[in-house]
Amino acid sequence: MNATALGKLFLVPTPLDFLCDTQVPLSQVLPLATVQTASQIDHWVVENAKSARAFLKRVDAVSPLRVPLQAQQINELPRLVHKKGDWVAGVDMRGMLQAASQGHDIGLLSEAGMPAVADPGSSVVRAAHDVGMQVLPLVGPSALLLALAGSGLNGQQFAFGGYLPQDAAERSLRLKALEQHALKTGETQVFIETPYRNAAVLAALLHSLHDHTRLAVCSHVSLPEMRIQSMQVAQWKRHPQAPDKTTPAVFAFGP
Repeated sequence: MNATALGKLFLVPTPLDFLCDTQVPLSQVLPLATVQTASQIDHWVVENAKSARAFLKRVDAVSPLRVPLQAQQINELPRLVHKKGDWVAGVDMRGMLQAASQGHDIGLLSEAGMPAVADPGSSVVRAAHDVGMQVLPLVGPSALLLALAGSGLNGQQFAFGGYLPQDAAERSLRLKALEQHALKTGETQVFIETPYRNAAVLAALLHSLHDHTRLAVCSHVSLPEMRIQSMQVAQWKRHPQAPDKTTPAVFAFGP
């Protein structure tokens, strides 16, 4: 690519109401500058084209799109990235950034929250750096940081562990190892789960963790139904109410 003519890569956050029954106005969760920047982009790399178009319709209602929705150039990330992750050997996304060589800015979009953080997209960001593009993350919601801030757990030292193992025995071993590390170092452990496994994960947490460990469960983050509960496992055992099976949740625990 010709470095003198390269477009920029914008990391565009989206509201956290994906798959929720109701949507919040963009003005409540995204700064106007973020919405206006998104409205001027017409080349996209996205997690899902359908949800990307739905987001752009919401953008258009606030700040008119520079190019009509039907003329937007939208490229989906390959299924390999969804199934095996951005760090799988051989993933090279430079081909998805070809429009930048003609001076077009490109937007990176996930279905909810900040792309490339607990969502696909880091391989695109890495490719952009490799070809010399400027990478510009825009301001918007990140469920992980909002949940951590509201948890009362250590926000100075924390680790995001992604998803827990699906096998019950393996998951229990993993939780006990993470708890031992957290109690030794003070490091908060943060992870997410597929919504339909919320109840199973909460049950596993209550079974595997010590009674004095603090556990936070955060759902509908940044939305009107936002719920953040943080208490010791012993208290959770008396009130073991999990988020519903359709609500994305963030779990965190530590001393």
